[in-house]
Amino acid sequence: MQRAVSMVAHLGLRLQALPSALGRPFSCAQDVLRRTPLYDFHLAHGGKMVAFAGWSLPVQYRDSHVDSHLHTRRHCSLFDVSHMLQTKILGCDRVKLMESLVVGDIAELRPNQGTLSLFTNEAGGILDDLIVTSTSEGYLYVVSNAGCWDKDLALMQDKVREFQNAGRDVSLEVVENALLALQGPTAAQVLQAGVAEDLRKLPFMTSAVMEVFGVSGCRVTRCGYTGEDGVEISVPAVAAVRLATALLENPEVKLAGLAARDSLRLEAGLCLYGNDIDDHTTPVEGSLSWTLGKRRRAAMDFPGASVIVAQLKGKVLRRRVGLMCEGAPMRAHSSILNTEGTVIGTVTSGCPSPCLKKNVAMGYVPSEYSRPGTPLLVEVRRKQQVAVVSKMPFVTTNYYTLK
Repeated sequence: MQRAVSMVAHLGLRLQALPSALGRPFSCAQDVLRRTPLYDFHLAHGGKMVAFAGWSLPVQYRDSHVDSHLHTRRHCSLFDVSHMLQTKILGCDRVKLMESLVVGDIAELRPNQGTLSLFTNEAGGILDDLIVTSTSEGYLYVVSNAGCWDKDLALMQDKVREFQNAGRDVSLEVVENALLALQGPTAAQVLQAGVAEDLRKLPFMTSAVMEVFGVSGCRVTRCGYTGEDGVEISVPAVAAVRLATALLENPEVKLAGLAARDSLRLEAGLCLYGNDIDDHTTPVEGSLSWTLGKRRRAAMDFPGASVIVAQLKGKVLRRRVGLMCEGAPMRAHSSILNTEGTVIGTVTSGCPSPCLKKNVAMGYVPSEYSRPGTPLLVEVRRKQQVAVVSKMPFVTTNYYTLK
């Protein structure tokens, strides 16, 4: 993914060092960026547009990045995530196809239940992270990262052709909907006013098709990228502005951009593909072993299984960890050192935490340094400062689960 450029320099977030979720300002004529159905809507609401993964998206609006971040934690915010790749996998062999590409147990999903999973390669590396939902309408609904759009689509299309050539019943459709994320502790309250369904019956990682504020054919999934309760709404593109406008009529809701989305996900300990995980990182190294289905581990029938299962049973050389420090904020590519001053790893994402008033980061260190509480050093601006390995999430998550 692209290196980041901040639109929030007053926070001390240096332009060259931020994670890629903040994108880069665009002004060059040669930049041909895709626009979401909400592009003009963003401009009308003061959105500061940047290039991210080939799209023009708002990094923030009139409110500061910190104000937007804290509003999401205390109330709720509306994010345009229409740049994400949405696909449907159809046919009787849809589960077999998906399980030939990912590490998760897709067959065990109940109707309208979803799971975070990982595309992996034969070396055990992560090609992308994605959410797969087994819908009651008889297809798999898949959402994956914009930065991997071409790669993911080609991967799935190639596998579909392979299955079809073998006489299997499977097909793929790209969903051309917009995608809106309403995130924060009051998100369900706000959304409930516009839907007939009882959202108390829609727990985390479940999904349903419903009419939302008069817009029919919306798929509402209880999930998000902030650590808060919330939903992602797949809405027909022609109605995206109407739905966003309806949601903003509630004073609880404010617009938020890529800057807040990045700091929110980092506080929640969530990975950004291309920074914290990539095709040279295995699920075990990335502390994502929980995505591996028990049946799949036993069957060893997913790409890279021989490498990944061996790491589960033995010792892995490095692990993704959380880090906290005082002083200057840690940034991607900062060196991590042991207390003797030897470089042992690298920071992959980092920022000041608006909620904790401390600097948080994640990075990779040898397994023997991965225990929470382990003191380390991080090199920031050519100076070494003390950091400590910390449990993630840094800020307690508030996902809605049925009691």
